[in-house]
Amino acid sequence: MTTIDKSSRLPLYYQLVEILVKEIQEGNYLENEKIPSERALCDIYGVSRVTVRHAVEELVDMGLLEKRHGDGTYVSSKMNQDLLSFYSFTEEMKKIGRNPWSKVLGFEYIKADEKISRKHGCALHDPVIQIIRLRMADDTPMMYERTYLPKNRFPSLHRDDIENNPMYDVFRDKFDVSFSRAEEVLKPVTTRDYEAELLEINQAVPSMMIERSTYEGETIIEYTISIARGDQFNYRVVLE
Repeated sequence: MTTIDKSSRLPLYYQLVEILVKEIQEGNYLENEKIPSERALCDIYGVSRVTVRHAVEELVDMGLLEKRHGDGTYVSSKMNQDLLSFYSFTEEMKKIGRNPWSKVLGFEYIKADEKISRKHGCALHDPVIQIIRLRMADDTPMMYERTYLPKNRFPSLHRDDIENNPMYDVFRDKFDVSFSRAEEVLKPVTTRDYEAELLEINQAVPSMMIERSTYEGETIIEYTISIARGDQFNYRVVLE
């Protein structure tokens, strides 16, 4: 086991950060695994609680650890999203052992403004369904989403449908939707006050804005703007 060198010029907390990073990289602490308590880390490495707290906070800021309220500190279970194929939040969360669910914050019929009419290829002021959701993994808010759907494609869609079922499952099962493709545009953004409050993060934590257009044939049937926590997602593109 790597030990702290108290004669080194490197600060003790920095040495502890490097040790814990190495432990995570070598698989000694696995993804989603709870790390030892502050007191235990003090005993293991022979340092003060102040040093341990400083190191843990640094690792949380780096996205390698995450604190779960009332339950301790865990190795981060960031979602590593491959952007080469069609995916859904629900299925990707299940793959990494998280329990996905959605908190529906809003469901209403509105008139398409210029941006929405342009995206959907509909007339200005045509009726569209606006759905606002907070996407959760276990008890952790992950994404804040605003979705716009053409009412004429989903005329009998109700709030209960998406409160109790994954939205894409509802599209397939109730409306016989056949997805052809989806396009996404990603952009790093500053987290706004209300978004930070909903996502339970500090406003200083950056977020990723994801604009998704989902197609049925050549028609866009879903336009979604998501604000994803920057400390919970990695996005990967493989170039061949």
